[in-house]
Amino acid sequence: MANIIIVLSKPEESAGIRNILIRGGYRSVFICANGAQAISQTDDLDDGIVICSYKLQDMMYSQLRENLPYGFEMLLLVSQKHENECAGDSQLSYLTLPLKTGTFMNKLGSMSDDLYRRRKRDRLKPKVRSEEDIKVINEAKQLLISRRNMTEDEAHKYIQKSSMESGSGLVETAKKVLTLLG
Repeated sequence: MANIIIVLSKPEESAGIRNILIRGGYRSVFICANGAQAISQTDDLDDGIVICSYKLQDMMYSQLRENLPYGFEMLLLVSQKHENECAGDSQLSYLTLPLKTGTFMNKLGSMSDDLYRRRKRDRLKPKVRSEEDIKVINEAKQLLISRRNMTEDEAHKYIQKSSMESGSGLVETAKKVLTLLG
């Protein structure tokens, strides 16, 4: 389940939303009194959903949204008076007050699913290696090619296999190869 940060101007509203979330199965729920606390809370988490009102004690929702790190989504709870301002922004998720619990939980569930899919997609992306790391791997492959008469493909597979067997990274394994054969 997603991490949830609640930032509403009235503490009793935050407590009510928190109770709904806990009854709905969410365990990682944090209440913040203002936008600055919410931004600080995001530093301790990898991703999550920030539930906030249009106007916070120290900033507007738009300022909070600009300062949210990658991996955080916002669910804005807005009165009908401000709904028109939000409707034009296709990147903003919002619900109009008064809330209906079913609609609220469905929206939050959908946002949680999106976060889970993004987290999974990010994990599957290949890691970007630095120039130095690429150089180390290539040197190890060249050493295997010259000393063990391997093709480049065989050398790469050897480093990969050794890396998996030892539980260390590809670069670390390439450095071991350079130390042992160099």
